[in-house]
Amino acid sequence: MDGELFPRERAVIAPGAVHVPDWLGAERQGELLAACRAWARPPAGLRTVRTPGGGVMTARQVCLGLHWFPYGYARTAVDGDGAPVKPMPGWLAELGREAVAAAYGGPGGTADLPDPAAAYDIALINFYGGDSRMGMHRDAEEKSAAPVVSLSLGDTCVFRFGNTTSRGRPYRDVELHSGDLFVFGGASRLAYHGVPKVLPGTGPRALGLTGRLNITLRVGGLG
Repeated sequence: MDGELFPRERAVIAPGAVHVPDWLGAERQGELLAACRAWARPPAGLRTVRTPGGGVMTARQVCLGLHWFPYGYARTAVDGDGAPVKPMPGWLAELGREAVAAAYGGPGGTADLPDPAAAYDIALINFYGGDSRMGMHRDAEEKSAAPVVSLSLGDTCVFRFGNTTSRGRPYRDVELHSGDLFVFGGASRLAYHGVPKVLPGTGPRALGLTGRLNITLRVGGLG
């Protein structure tokens, strides 16, 4: 969103879950958007995800490092064009580690930083149009307990962060703007979360993105 009357402050949403507003500056947002556009092209590009029950996710997705499908990982786009997944860039893995250090380095943070040997090796990139949603779910297919890193580009969304036992209350709604960072690990690593709403037209005009991109970085621990 262009312009804020009052600066938004870093907030601990739950134990191990931290929101850092405006973590990515305008230049870095533009660089990340350009990279996402390249990754979204075939082969193993942006696809529509279908659930085993026959449902269709309204957010479209492309993966790096390993390909996520409901509910597992593969080295090829098994529910897409079948091509090998694009590699996880080293600079993006390092960005994940920088993000965790930034989120957990302040008040209410945690000392549970990832093991130096645990590299961020998976990225899930979701594109949300104005009508896209994401139901409450857990990121539970990884073996590593390293924190999940979430970066936002484009339109603001309502991000619903819940509890570890059910998709219902208690939960807390947080607005994620372009450039925002959200990290969840520790006691909140397996918390349910989702996106009930995207706010069309709220992204920074200079970025040149219609819709929202969410870049989620994970440590798979899958060998």
